[in-house]
Amino acid sequence: MPTLSVCVEMVFRPLPFLDRLEAVAKAGYPAFEFWGWQDKDMPAIHETKDRLGLKVAGFGVRGGTLLDPANHASFVETLGQAAEWARKLDCPNLIVTTGNTLPDVPRERQLDDLHRGLEGVAKAAQAGGVTAVVEPLNSKVDHKGYFLDHGPEAFQLIDEIANLHLRVLYDIYHMQIMDGDIIATIEANLDKIGHFHVADVPGRNEPGTGELNYANVFRRIDATGYRGFVGLEYRPSGDHAASLDVVRSLAA
Repeated sequence: MPTLSVCVEMVFRPLPFLDRLEAVAKAGYPAFEFWGWQDKDMPAIHETKDRLGLKVAGFGVRGGTLLDPANHASFVETLGQAAEWARKLDCPNLIVTTGNTLPDVPRERQLDDLHRGLEGVAKAAQAGGVTAVVEPLNSKVDHKGYFLDHGPEAFQLIDEIANLHLRVLYDIYHMQIMDGDIIATIEANLDKIGHFHVADVPGRNEPGTGELNYANVFRRIDATGYRGFVGLEYRPSGDHAASLDVVRSLAA
């Protein structure tokens, strides 16, 4: 069974933030993750997760766009600050997004600039002792205009940069919308995947509510020998704790 992490930005969202961690522990899950860190009480998160015996699977680096070289230095600086907290929290992954496509700039130029930006991200992650996981997002439904919106392009960047501290966050919900062919893609690119996100399609609700056979997806991920986290980043369709029980049964 993959090690599941609850994204508390979506699951248990009605609760105050630290109470969400209590709810994760009460639901019997071992780990949680969240989006940005700059607006969080990080010392309180540290104390709460230690008290509850939870792991932090990852959190996001909000540093602006990587498509503009003028922003690269500040992004790397922000990632370095995030890495300090990641070490304190014993958190392996920092989640990186690329930003939206820049108007009137050729795509190939933006891709080159993204490549250079991610090289800096990889070096900063290596220096900080963490892994940066860059996330392709769907540009059809949830993130109109997002630049890195297909898995193959993300995997190619990882191959080209060739730093073990830079991997892909493979979000099955987003990539089902954009590319499909989920299981074959995972099995062919597992060495380039540092983290997973799951939600069903359509609707971004919990696994088992849409078109994906998540029992089989979880089983095939487990069969690869993957030992990282699988993040549950979905909108519960009903009771939040009950949805986690359903997901656990699918992943068992």
